[in-house]
Amino acid sequence: MAATSHLHFKLTRLPISPLHSSFYGLQLSRKKGRAAIGVSSIICCCSDSVVSIRSVDKNEGRSSHRLRVQATPTLPFASSQSRFASKQEKFSPRCSPRNSGPQSRDTPPKRDTGIANEKEWDINLLNENVNESGTNDDGSTWYRESGEDLGEDGYRCRWTIMGGRSHDDTSEWKETWWEKSDWTGYKELGVEKSGRNAEGDSWWETWQEVLHQDEWSNLARIERSAQKQAKSGTENAGWYEKWWEKYDAKGWTEKGAHKYGRLNEQSWWEKWGEHYNGRGSVLKWTDKWAETELGTKWGDKWEERFFAGIGSRQGETWHVSPVGERWTRTWGEEHFGNGKVHKYGKSTTGESWDIVVDEETYYE
Repeated sequence: MAATSHLHFKLTRLPISPLHSSFYGLQLSRKKGRAAIGVSSIICCCSDSVVSIRSVDKNEGRSSHRLRVQATPTLPFASSQSRFASKQEKFSPRCSPRNSGPQSRDTPPKRDTGIANEKEWDINLLNENVNESGTNDDGSTWYRESGEDLGEDGYRCRWTIMGGRSHDDTSEWKETWWEKSDWTGYKELGVEKSGRNAEGDSWWETWQEVLHQDEWSNLARIERSAQKQAKSGTENAGWYEKWWEKYDAKGWTEKGAHKYGRLNEQSWWEKWGEHYNGRGSVLKWTDKWAETELGTKWGDKWEERFFAGIGSRQGETWHVSPVGERWTRTWGEEHFGNGKVHKYGKSTTGESWDIVVDEETYYE
């Protein structure tokens, strides 16, 4: 994977009100809505829109929730690679001629973990045993190893390990790629990357895609997962993300993510999940919150449940001041499946509404 652009930790202080989350370069901005991961292949890019959850009124709250439940087209995830770059350009470490060293990986990964499949990553593990190393013109060193392990029940693992370090040992990187299979039909693709640079930044990321047969239901299942984390060497800043997708042959699906970040005096968290039972029932939820060292806290959460056009949505936006004063706004919707929707809500500042409107129900 080509080196990503540098993660800069030279940042201005953030305002307290927005809950931020695009963290590349530790530039913290909230991506509107939440990541909806499609079954189709996923490629990598980035999104940086901003939304303040402290200023959401009841109409905006309902609108944003509606946005979150729209269809799940393939969502791009963060990568500095151009979609139009050639395979040789994008994957030069694994495609480069023998005896030419892999490119240096001295920059942390971007946020918004991509759960890609092997076609998107164009994995091409070497079919031969390789053990080589070298020194570049700038004095940096590199190495590359690859091989194949065999075991019982047709177990086969092809792997490639590559890495390098600068001439003064201030930066270092390592990557491990693997492809596993056996006679039961089990297949696994994965990669793990880590590194550090001269500025003191450090990072680690991994992803896996597994195809196997469930031992209880005998159904084929696909599971994809990814984790990323990075830490600044110059600021009290860092972030962590974990994503997963699970599918079976009858349409059962589970998706979710956990995120955490910190920049000096400000910290934030986000969790979301989706569950489809394969028979028309849908559950989706999101919970995000943030706080500062001064004691200010704020957050937003919502949940929806639907089946055959009938269901409900409810949510809450809240804020707590440093002296403990709390403001909340709660809202809800009941969808009856006949074009009628009951909407209700209230806040601690005296807002309230309870109406029935003609409105189409949309969810996926």
